[in-house]
Amino acid sequence: MSSMPASHGHSEACCNIPPVVSTGYNAKGSYEDLDGLKTYVTGPADATKGIIVIYDIFGFFEQTLQGADILATSDHQKYKVFIPDWFKGEPCPIEWYPPNTDEKKKNLGAFFGKNPPPGVAAKVPDYVKAVEAKYPSIKSWGILGFCWGGKVVSLVTSGDSNPFSVGAVAHPAMVDPTEAEKVRIPFILLASGEEPEDKVKEYEDNLKGSKHVEIFKDQIHGWMAARADLSKDRVKEEYTRGYKTVLEFFSKNWS
Repeated sequence: MSSMPASHGHSEACCNIPPVVSTGYNAKGSYEDLDGLKTYVTGPADATKGIIVIYDIFGFFEQTLQGADILATSDHQKYKVFIPDWFKGEPCPIEWYPPNTDEKKKNLGAFFGKNPPPGVAAKVPDYVKAVEAKYPSIKSWGILGFCWGGKVVSLVTSGDSNPFSVGAVAHPAMVDPTEAEKVRIPFILLASGEEPEDKVKEYEDNLKGSKHVEIFKDQIHGWMAARADLSKDRVKEEYTRGYKTVLEFFSKNWS
């Protein structure tokens, strides 16, 4: 892919993100079985850096796949991007939101009980090893998580078995500033206007290394993933800016 060079103070990533498709997006990647999990895989074959994306509770949503393709195709740095299906074909139905009935609340509680973030976080390092075995050209790893997946990322990157060189979360769920104290890698947090601002600020203060924390105040929880209504110009604009911001941070802080 030929790319536009950096200009006017913008990074190359900032100049090359393709137009975002509102509906009917045709994903560029394909699905593979990796470590027993159906995995969306996108990006160039000769990439030496890999990004694990931890989706939100709605799984392989069109907006999330498009985001993975943006990460894989928009920077001078080549990234291979992987989205494993931790829910094994049983994501949360988006129809359960908002959980405004007793049945929806019950179903949602059961879903979270079946898929606790700490349980998934514990499996991520071994998943990375399995992907490395198939893609030995990838020498270092980044991770990006949305909502529920943001909690998974926070737990993995603050843990003793963290395999990642850089971490990112967008509109993370269950923000716990104490986890940030143990993060030792460059880290970016993009919050919506719906996360508790005091917790986001405290998380930022507790991060020790290179960091970028920003609140997209007029966006909802989920604007960079399944809940992004890309038919709305403002959402589309901030969805695009969110991915630009992640790519720029990775480019600057992932050696």
